[in-house]
Amino acid sequence: MNHRRNPQPRTDWSRTVVQGVWLLFFALMAPAFALSEETAAKTLRIAYVEFPPITFHNEAGEADGELINITRKVVREAGYVPDFIHLPISRVYLYLKSGRIDVWPGLTNIPSLHGDVLESWVSPMPIQLSVWYCKDKGRPLEHFDQLSGKTVIVIAGYTYGGLINWLNRAEDIRITEAPNHRAAINMLKRNRGDYLLDYRQPVEQTLIKPSDDHILQSEVRTRNAAWLFSLAHPRAAILREEFDDAYLRLVEAGEVPPLRDQSHGFLIPGFPEPYR
Repeated sequence: MNHRRNPQPRTDWSRTVVQGVWLLFFALMAPAFALSEETAAKTLRIAYVEFPPITFHNEAGEADGELINITRKVVREAGYVPDFIHLPISRVYLYLKSGRIDVWPGLTNIPSLHGDVLESWVSPMPIQLSVWYCKDKGRPLEHFDQLSGKTVIVIAGYTYGGLINWLNRAEDIRITEAPNHRAAINMLKRNRGDYLLDYRQPVEQTLIKPSDDHILQSEVRTRNAAWLFSLAHPRAAILREEFDDAYLRLVEAGEVPPLRDQSHGFLIPGFPEPYR
């Protein structure tokens, strides 16, 4: 009697092949996974605000501006990958405090951020705050008290380093908001305000019409641009040192502006004490 031999099941062989394929896959992908994890660890979440020409969101949907370009160089020189996040200024403050962003290229000495950030020792540029007026209608501002009894135009969303809070509380100063710098200039021309409180760089970029020639300015305060690191980040102090060292190397290479004296700069007489 012939007995037919049952074929051997191929389960073990199939399992071996599948396991081999997966082992090969992980062997090939392990460097990519490791690189991805390393890139994530070296990525810095960098906030920026709409403050042309210093920082702004360009037509291509990317971070742009003089300070953004310097920041890119410093971040890469320090060995990190930048992840720029466009935010309104109020959310920048909130995210710095909570640690949802790592660093912000902004301004020093912001009262509401004291105790929540570390500021870089280096400053790539000064930022000047001015009071603007019409030559044939107003007069230069020589003392901050001259704003008493006046209507001051401000840019909606700007905090002016916390100064907006003082202005809103002042009983003898009227505040009116403009949605942007061009609208603010037009409001000033139409007597919608006696003065415009705004930063020099954005306004100078806006003054392009022939009728803008009679718009003049009085300097109010000069502040320092710097990198502000969230103290919620466990390596905030190390990041500051790495940024400062990277900036110094770039200065030596002639790729960024030279070192500046981080003094308090100009301050108009009568400027509110808590916001100096």
